[in-house]
Formats: sequence, C-alpha cells, structure tokens
Amino acid sequence: MSYPYQITSLDQYKKVYQESIQNPEAFWSSIAEHFTWRKKWNNVLNWNFATPNVEWFAGAKLNITENCLDRHLEKNGDTPAIIWEPNNPNEKPRMLTYKKLYERVCQFAQVLKNNGVQKGDRVCIYMGMIPELAIAVLACARIGAIHSVVFGGFSAQSIADRLEDAKATFIITCDGAFRGAKDIPLKSVIDDALIGNTTVVRVIVYTRTRTPISMIKDRDVWWEDEMKHVEEHGIYSIEAEEMDAEDPLFILYTSGSTGKPKGVVHACAGYMVYTNYTFVNVFQYKPGQIHFCTADIGWITGHSYIVYGPLSAGATSLMFEGIPTYPDAGRFWDIVDKHKVNILYTAPTAIRSLMSFGLEPLQNKDLSSLEILGTVGEPINEEAWHWYDEHIGKKKCPIVDTWWQTETGGILISNLAGITPSKPSWATLPMPGVQMTLVDDKGNEVTTLEEGVYKGNLCISFPWPSILRTTYGDHERCRTNYFATYPNLYFTGDGALKDENGFFRITGRVDDVLNVSGHRIGTAEVENAINMHAGVVESAVVGYPHDIKGQGIYAFVIVSNTHGDDELTRKDILQTVTRVIGAIAKPDKIQFVSGLPKTRSGKIMRRILRKIAEGETENLGDTTTLLDPNIVDEIKNGKL
Repeated sequence: MSYPYQITSLDQYKKVYQESIQNPEAFWSSIAEHFTWRKKWNNVLNWNFATPNVEWFAGAKLNITENCLDRHLEKNGDTPAIIWEPNNPNEKPRMLTYKKLYERVCQFAQVLKNNGVQKGDRVCIYMGMIPELAIAVLACARIGAIHSVVFGGFSAQSIADRLEDAKATFIITCDGAFRGAKDIPLKSVIDDALIGNTTVVRVIVYTRTRTPISMIKDRDVWWEDEMKHVEEHGIYSIEAEEMDAEDPLFILYTSGSTGKPKGVVHACAGYMVYTNYTFVNVFQYKPGQIHFCTADIGWITGHSYIVYGPLSAGATSLMFEGIPTYPDAGRFWDIVDKHKVNILYTAPTAIRSLMSFGLEPLQNKDLSSLEILGTVGEPINEEAWHWYDEHIGKKKCPIVDTWWQTETGGILISNLAGITPSKPSWATLPMPGVQMTLVDDKGNEVTTLEEGVYKGNLCISFPWPSILRTTYGDHERCRTNYFATYPNLYFTGDGALKDENGFFRITGRVDDVLNVSGHRIGTAEVENAINMHAGVVESAVVGYPHDIKGQGIYAFVIVSNTHGDDELTRKDILQTVTRVIGAIAKPDKIQFVSGLPKTRSGKIMRRILRKIAEGETENLGDTTTLLDPNIVDEIKNGKL
C-alpha cells in the first residue's frame, strides 16, 4: 500500500498547507476518498464553535474496523499487524497478522454480542498491555459499542467514577497485569469499583497472571470460555455494524481543572481520517516498517498511534507490556535490537529516566534499524533531545517532537520526519488543516514580537477532523472548558511561543492542570484526594520542575495533628491519594503548613505557592491583598 497523500518535500508541505487553509473542505474530502465507506458524505463540514457543534463527513456511513482490518486482508493478510513484546523478556513474543487479528476481533465481537452488548452501549476496558486489549477495543468498534479504556494504574474509586459517568454496562478486564516487577490485581480493583454499582451487568475476564480472583455467578465470565464457545460454532468473520460518521467511537477520560474527570468523546469518521493522515505524514511511514509506540493504550497516544492510526494504514505496530527499566535500563534497546524497530515514539520522561543510567545499558545493542524517532506527552528539553539524537539516533534519525492532546485526537503540531525542519525543544509547524493562533489574555491576536518571538495563549480558529465532539453527558462542560474562554476559538490551555519561521514552542499549561510524565492531572483532583484523609484540614497543589517527570506535584497541606510523626502522616496521605486516584497522582513533596496564602475573599493565591515550589523566594509579586501576608514567610522558611 502506498499513500498518495504522503507529503514528500518541504515545498509540497507549504503548498498542501496553503490548500488546506484556503479550502479545508476540498482538502479533507480529497484525503477521505482513500478510505472505505459504505456511503459517502453529503457535505464535508458543519461547524459552530459557539455552541460548540462540529460535524465532519455528515451523512457518511462506515465502520472504522473495515478500514483497520478488512481492507488489508486481500493483499496484506499475512503482514504482521501487531507484534507484542511481553513484560518478562524470557516469555515468547507474539505476532498477529492482519488475517489473524481480523479473526480474533470478529470472534470477540461475537462474544460481546452473545453477552448482550449492543450498538451504543458503553464498555469499560481495564486491562494490561496485551494484544487482547487491542482486540477488545476493535471488537467494540466493530459492533458499534463505545469503548472507554481506563489505564491499568487507576484506583477503584477512579474507575467507579468513570463507570458512573459513562453509565457503562459492560467491563472487560484481566485477572491481573504484569508491569515491571509488580503484579497489578486488575480484577480485584474492578470488584472494589463495582461495590454499589447498579449499571454493570457483565464482566469478561481474560487470564494473564493466574492471580486467584473472585468470579461472581451471573455477572463474571471467562474470556477463554466465551471465545471457545464462538470457535466451536466456526465463527471467524462477522459483519461490521454500519456507523454514522458522527456516531461516538470512544470516550476517554482526562483530568480537568475541577475534581471530576471529563469524558472526551471522539467520533468515528473524522478521528479515523485524521489519525491515519498524521501517522503516515509525521512518521513518514513506509509499508513494512515496524512502528514502536511505547505508550499504554489507556492513554490517547495508544489509541491513536498504536491502534487506529497504524492499523488503518496497514502498518506493523509493536506494543510492549512492560516498563523501560525492567529488568534493566536497556529494555527499550533490547526490543529495538530484537524486533529491528524502525520508528520509536516515546515520552521525554522515559528519555530523561534512561539518560540517568548513563550509556552502559546501550552497550552491545544494535540500534541500526532505527530510522525515525519521536517524542510525545510534553515538550522535550534540549539536553534530552541531544542525548536522544546522538546516542539513540546516531545523528541520522530525524526526531519528530509532537504536540497534541486527548481532546485533539491526533498530532496538531510537529515536524514531518526528514521533510520539514526540526528545532530542538520546538514542536515547529502545524499539520495541514490546523489553524493555530496566539492570543493575549483578552483574546486579541498577539502581533508584537518580544525578544524575537510572539508569546501568548495557544488557540485554534478552525476545526480539524479529530476535534473532540463533546464531554460525555455534559455538553456545557465541553463548551465552558474549551470554547468559552475566547469567542470562536478552541483554547488548548497551553501557553506557547512562535518564532519568525512560524515554529511553535509549547511553554506549558496556563490553567490548573499539571503535566506529570506526559499525563494531565488536575490540581483540584489531587486536592480532593488529599482532603479525604481524615487528618487534613485543607490543601493546595501546584507543579514544580522535576528532572525526570518534567513536572512534579508539590502539596501544601494543613493538618489537624500529625501526632508528632510528620513522615508517617505523609505516607498516610500518599496512601489516600493512591486509593482515591492511583499512584500516578501521588505528590512528590508534601509540606505541612499552618495556613495558605489567601485573599480576603478566600481565594488561594496559587501563583505564590508555585513560585515557592519552584525555588523562587524573592519576587513573589504583590502580597498586600492577602488576608495574612506573614503566612508567606512561614511557607518560604519551611520549603522542602
């Protein structure tokens, strides 16, 4: 398969970008022609950012799995679709060809139907990084069920909240998962999450770790038994459900600036077209290459660039169950060597972590198969960029620094590998069809250079096909979060710089959301969890620079009594956060304080706390509006 829409030169990028801006509908219509449709669209785009309402390819009928599986069978049925590398390097890898993946997806789609799953039902998937996770996702899409994957590190309370919000009726999980030296007890977490739940009617459990688990009669069934039943009936194919272009494909929960997670909804057609287009162009994918995205499918990166983007392009996608430092810090390089990986797409956090082990883990590892490197989740700092370039890419592999969000569905700003220029720690140019703008706090476009760059809040003035459609069950929240800050603009929540070449550099969140190891965590969500600890009176959470994670979590906490043991109280609070949200949200530092810097109206002045956490103790700005300015000195003196 070749890609007639693959950009192959800088001049072509400039030409295509102009065409995409001047006539977006004609541009995206021409791209969409290369996919399999049951019925073509009546019109390409209807949109209004005020409401907001966005529809792409209105009236079209399709099923995304026909584009990810069926259309590849005739010519590429024996091509590897998924290569799976297990957590334990002594366990044998698995490979699924497009034909075998198609059969497995169809069989599991039948299992879902046999268990009562229907089009439009919400199915929560809480699994480890095994091929069955990808099979479950695709099987839901095949029958028109809406999948909601929850990362296998979230707590029972976090899952319960998501089940309640989505009104999910089905769960797919494993007995447990392997992650590094840990066994994660997934099924027992699900059991805890289901206490008091009234909507879930069936839990399908795949055997992975052979952890003893509780199986509840009439609710819980084994994946293997259900698949065996289907196989005995000779089912290896199943008709894909016809979906409307704007039918929801999946819900993915992301942290917001309030304590309640937001269920971001993506639609079938636009998401398919955009993830495929960006995958093919950003990574300059060529048939036969092995693409290794190190993310978890529980995050948007895994949805878009392990599953839907690569598979719709007929690519070979490598998925990894483990972590980069298990059994040692050479694991990524072993995988690259073993599977002759051509494209490596990982997070700056992982790169910085591996840098800290020095060059010894790289010894005797053949990385010569690598052709393209990529980063995702947060801006990459220059030191990590140069290390990645020199020691992993041997200065011969273009590095694509991709910027995007759960809400955007796919990459919005990135250089195209080897085609458009790169600039260390800059995401560079927008993708075709993406109209970026920088505005000041009043919403006016920034037109004045400061120190050679434009500085402002990053917004988008025109829809792209994979823009979020709503937040599940609460459309007003979608409007107020993304479209109400600046009229007729999608506000990303990020600040950015733009240079004279039109290159963008993301400077970080401007709202109360932290970016920890490339994952967004709302400060309010962490504060809510800390405040659930019996001894906590109040807390305030801010981000601070962290050498490995990019941003760490710093908590200022008022407690009623530590019983003379601050360290034990800290551990108790960390345990509470782990129980309520998950270990991913644990604060890195907890400073006990007697009060917080508040205005007379009771608002916590987080900018002061942020500066103290960052080590800035002199220029704290105006503190005269504080109810008790003396509290600032106390906090400064007690900084950890």
